[in-house]
Amino acid sequence: MGEKRRKGLTDTQTGILLVIPGLAVFIAVILFPFIDAIRMSFTDKSMLSPDSSYIGLENYFSVFRDPYFLKTIATTAVFVLAATALPFILGFIWAILLNQGFKGSELMRGVTLVNWIIPGTAIGFLWSWIFNGQYGVLNGIIKMLGGEGNTTWLGQTSTALLCVVIARTWQMLPWYMAFLLGGLQGVELEQIEAARIDGAGNWKCFMKIIVPSMKNIITLILAMGLVGNLQHFDLPWTMVQGGPARATTTLSLEVYTTAFKNWNMGKAATIGTIWALLLACFSVVYLKQVKDTD
Repeated sequence: MGEKRRKGLTDTQTGILLVIPGLAVFIAVILFPFIDAIRMSFTDKSMLSPDSSYIGLENYFSVFRDPYFLKTIATTAVFVLAATALPFILGFIWAILLNQGFKGSELMRGVTLVNWIIPGTAIGFLWSWIFNGQYGVLNGIIKMLGGEGNTTWLGQTSTALLCVVIARTWQMLPWYMAFLLGGLQGVELEQIEAARIDGAGNWKCFMKIIVPSMKNIITLILAMGLVGNLQHFDLPWTMVQGGPARATTTLSLEVYTTAFKNWNMGKAATIGTIWALLLACFSVVYLKQVKDTD
């Protein structure tokens, strides 16, 4: 008898079958809504009417003619940069301290990670209470120290965004600390010891040895942080809902208010498309860094 041919799926066919469910979910949940949003941005779609018509680039012209939109872009840029740089710097300092391995460092590491797992809305309410102008903790501390303690931190355009950045920093510091601590533990101690023997100080060891050794992980987490902050919504909305006087309105809040407060779905889709293009720029950097790391 001749040798029977084996029956069964090839590796390629098996791989395709495994990919299909995930690909179907991606198309249904992400790709199709995104394409539909782009299509909607060329219409006058409104939640107040079931009918819509094609209007070309009118929504895009309207968005860029709106002086508030340019302010929203500027506010978003300030928030994204500040809410990425501040927790990164503080997280790096804290990671360096925890990496020393002092007594209780493991406990402190665990305590630091607690606020990372708290939901964003809960953090928003917590910091709203801290910054409350009437009964807030911050004003109470200022009064105890002899100050007036009557500042409406969330009600002033000069301080509201700073308050949101501080809350976001408190939320994300453990995330940066965890990644940076892992990177620090991969730095070879022999290089640092050799540099110290040659007379290098702490700052020189940090800039010449630690940072170059962690270049990939630093670039990676900064790209992830920028993307995360660019699409962040819950803290600004929970704390101040974009106010006062649009001082904390970012692109994520602008899309929400345009769609569900002004009922203008076409314009909201336009802003969302511009927002997605900005996200794509940072995502390309992130994906490139992931590829280089591998």
